Amino acid sequence: MPIHSDHMVIARKFLSSFRSWSSRLGFEQDWYLLVIGAALGTLTALGAVFFHDAVEWLGHQMSNVQEMNLPIWLLPVIPVAGGLVTGLLVHYFASAAKGHGVPQVMDAIIRKKGAIPLRTGIVKTLASISTVGSGGSAGVEGPIVQIGSTIGSVIAKWLGVAAQYVPTLVGCGAAAGIASVFNAPIAGVFFAIEIILRDFSLKTFTPIVVASVFAAATTQAVLGENEAIFSAQLEGYVFTIAELPSYIVLGGLCAVLAVGFTHFLHFCEHMFDRFKLHPIAKPAVGGAMLGIIGVLFIYLTGSYHGSQAAFPAFFGNGYETIRDLISPQFYGKDAVSHVEGLRAVFWVTAALCVFKAVGTVCTLGSGGSGGVFAPSLFMGATAGAAFGVLLGKIGLLGNSTPASYALVGMAAVVAGTTFAPMTAILILFELTREPYVLLPIMIAATIATAVAQVLMRDSIYTAKLRQAGVMIGSGRDLSVLRRVPLSSVKITPLPREPIFASDPLSKLITLHAHHNVPDFVIVERSQNETSPHTYMGMVTGADIRTALIDREAIPLLLVAELLRETMPTLDPNEMLDTVMDKFAKQDTASLCLVDPKTRAPVGMIQRSDVMKTYHKALEEL
Repeated sequence: MPIHSDHMVIARKFLSSFRSWSSRLGFEQDWYLLVIGAALGTLTALGAVFFHDAVEWLGHQMSNVQEMNLPIWLLPVIPVAGGLVTGLLVHYFASAAKGHGVPQVMDAIIRKKGAIPLRTGIVKTLASISTVGSGGSAGVEGPIVQIGSTIGSVIAKWLGVAAQYVPTLVGCGAAAGIASVFNAPIAGVFFAIEIILRDFSLKTFTPIVVASVFAAATTQAVLGENEAIFSAQLEGYVFTIAELPSYIVLGGLCAVLAVGFTHFLHFCEHMFDRFKLHPIAKPAVGGAMLGIIGVLFIYLTGSYHGSQAAFPAFFGNGYETIRDLISPQFYGKDAVSHVEGLRAVFWVTAALCVFKAVGTVCTLGSGGSGGVFAPSLFMGATAGAAFGVLLGKIGLLGNSTPASYALVGMAAVVAGTTFAPMTAILILFELTREPYVLLPIMIAATIATAVAQVLMRDSIYTAKLRQAGVMIGSGRDLSVLRRVPLSSVKITPLPREPIFASDPLSKLITLHAHHNVPDFVIVERSQNETSPHTYMGMVTGADIRTALIDREAIPLLLVAELLRETMPTLDPNEMLDTVMDKFAKQDTASLCLVDPKTRAPVGMIQRSDVMKTYHKALEEL
C-alpha cells in the first residue's frame, strides 16, 4: 500500500475514534468540524502569506528592469514571459487552474461534491504567481480562495469526512482566504456563504466563522498586529447626509461599470476560446496585449523618464494605487481649492479605470491565472475618486475629499460584479473600522447590486457556470439539495423478470398492467449466468400509453422500438441537486439507479420520492 494511503487510513481511524469519544462525552455528532475549521484557517493563512510574498518577490525582480535603462517598447516582454509560463503550467498540469478561481470552486461544490484535486491548488498557486508577479492585471484574492478551498477539500478527503460536510470545509478554506487578505473575518464568512456556498444555515455558518477567525489571527501573528495582505491606515473620512444623493448616483454608475466589465471579460474569454491558437500561447498573447496598452498608457500620461521602462499603475494587483486613492491625506488638505491639481487627478484616475478594465480582460480573458476581486476594487477606487473630483470641480464636494467616494466606489463595483452586497460592505467596513462609512457604503452597494441585477442575469462568477450548463441556485433550497444523498431516497424494486430489447412489446404491456410502476428498465443480456444483466435504457409510461392508441400494431412491435437509450442513470453516491437536475431534463416519473461498477440496475428512483425526501430535509432544518 502506498505511504500516502497508509496516512489516510491512520487519519480516518483517528477521526472516527475522536468522533466516537466526543459523542460519548455528549458533544454533537458534527462538532469536530469546528476543530477542522480552525486547522483549515491556520493552514490557509500560512499558504496565503507565502503566496503573496512569492508574488511580491517576483514582482520586485521584474520591476528591476527600471534600473537597466531598457527601451520602453520592451515593457511587453515581461507579461509575455509570465503568460508563457502560465500557459505551460495550466496546459500540462491542471486546466482548472485557468481563470479567476472562484467559479472553479463553485463548480467543484455543485458538480463534484466539493472535490478539488491537490494538483489544481498547486498549479493555481504557481500559475497565479507567474501571472500577477510578471505584471498581469489580476488579483491575488481569487487564487488564495482556490488555494484555501483546495486545502479544505484535500483535508476532507484525507480524513474521510462525510460527503455532505465536504462543501462546508471547502467554504471554510474560501472564508479563510478572504480573511487573510483583508484582515476581515466577518467579510470572509459572508464571502463563503453569500458567494461560494449560498447557504446560511447554522451548521454551515459556525465552522466557517471559526476558520475565518483563525485565519485572520494567524495572518496577524505572522505579519504583525492589525496587519493583513491588503491593509491601509485609513482615517479622516467625512460623510454628511447632504451627500447621500451623490452616493446613490455613484452606486448606479458603478453598477454600469461593473456590468460593462463583466460582459467585456466574458466576451474576451469567448473570443480567445474560439481562436485557433495553441493553449500555451494564449496567455502570452494576452500578456503582449497588456504590455502594449501599458506602453500606450505611459505615453498618454507622460509617466516615464526618457526611454526608461516602468510598470504602469494598473499592472499587477494595484494595491498601492488603491491605498493612495482611499487615503484622504493623498489629496492634500486644500485639495478642493487646487482646480488644476484636481483636473489632473480626474483624468489620471479615469484613465486608470479604463486601462485597468482592459488590462484585466486581456490578462484573464486569454487564460491568465488570477482574481477579479482586486481589479474590481481598483476600478471602484479610480471611478469613485474621479467622481469625487468631478463633484469638487462643480462645487458639490463640500467638506469631503475624493477619498470618501473612492472608498464607496470600491464597495459598489465589487457588489455590482459579484451580486454580494454584504461581502462588499463588510470588507470596506472592516478595512476602515469607522461606523461613519457604513451608511454611504450600504446605499451605494445596494443600489449597485439592484441595478446590475436588472442589467444582467448572472454575476461575474456565475455567468460562466450557467454557460457550462451548471444549475445555479441560491439560498436554503439549493443548500439542502447539495447536502442530502440519494441513498436517503426510497428505492422502488424492479420486476423480478428482466426485460430485454428483443422481448415483444405485449410482455411489457402485461407487466405495466400488473405492476404499480410507471416506467420500466430495459437490460442487456449478460454473457454468462454469473454476471448480472447491464442497464441498456428505459421505456416510459408515456411511451406505452402512446403505443396503446394503435392496439392492432402491438403484436408486431418489440420493446426495442420504444427503447430510450439516452435516458440518464443515477449513482448511489449522488446528491439530490444533480438528481433533480437530471429529472428536470427528462419527461419521466422515474430514473434507474445502477451499480457504478457493474452498470447493473439496482432499482428505480421515483421523482415523487425525491421530492418527499427533499421536503423532509427542509423541515428538519
